[in-house]
Amino acid sequence: MVKKLRITYRKSAIGYEKSQKGTIRALGLRRLNQTVEHDDTPAIRGMVNKVTHLIEWEEVE
Repeated sequence: MVKKLRITYRKSAIGYEKSQKGTIRALGLRRLNQTVEHDDTPAIRGMVNKVTHLIEWEEVE
């Protein structure tokens, strides 16, 4: 069974680098407190690590 990551957008990206704002968008996050689920892949993990100060995440099965 493929693990999933549940990612919640918690802190605004205003004042952060443009690349971090783009990463938030690429994860599918548009509004604060929005939650999305993605498959646990190395690409998604890399994006999560880049913006870990703006989001909360957890592993879901």
